[in-house]
Amino acid sequence: MSIQHPQINLSRRGLLKFGAGAIGTGVLTAGLGSNLLAAEKKPVEEEITPDKALQELLDGNERFAKRKRRNPDQTYSRLVEVAKGQKPFASILGCADSRVPSEIVFDQGLGDLFVCRIAGNIATTQQIGSLEFGSLVLGSKVIMVVGHERCGAVEAAIKGAEVPGRIGSLLEAIKPSVESSKAKSGDKLENACKANVLAQVEKLKSSTVLSELIKAEKLKIVGGYYDLDTGEISIVS
Repeated sequence: MSIQHPQINLSRRGLLKFGAGAIGTGVLTAGLGSNLLAAEKKPVEEEITPDKALQELLDGNERFAKRKRRNPDQTYSRLVEVAKGQKPFASILGCADSRVPSEIVFDQGLGDLFVCRIAGNIATTQQIGSLEFGSLVLGSKVIMVVGHERCGAVEAAIKGAEVPGRIGSLLEAIKPSVESSKAKSGDKLENACKANVLAQVEKLKSSTVLSELIKAEKLKIVGGYYDLDTGEISIVS
């Protein structure tokens, strides 16, 4: 890869102090030891910035779309390295759609991405908590919410489909974005998909933990839209 992965630059005391003010130390105590110890044993590395992390994602997607994948960080030695601790440089909140696997479409490897996937790429309480952990504890510098072309969950929400089981909970979370995009001209499904991405970005930004990291210039949260036909990801704004 062309970048260095981020070093966790908070001492355990500083990290716990930060966490106490943001979400309480109880959430942070579980699972920290191995990652922090692994980080402390590493030589000092140049820390990647949120802007550089985002650019690395976009560069990797460009390689994928142009069929020039490098397949980085997929060796056995990399497997052994990350078994000792993880320091992903980016996090992805993506749709569970089988056609949008994050490590492939961003041309990344083992330990590079912290990925949460759910139908409709919605930011549930559990997804937000996971991404807080990925950024605050593991050091991820950018979170990208990735929606995609012809998303089935968004289409079902537009149609008001009657669905069994708990599938409806997903559609309910998407319906506000469907409503907010109704007045826009153009393709209704694409408009709703992009509106849903932006809505989830705002939900993430409302997190106390993530907003504090953004203020400290340690994190950036953006939206992306994946084109199923070309493999390209564009920034949604």
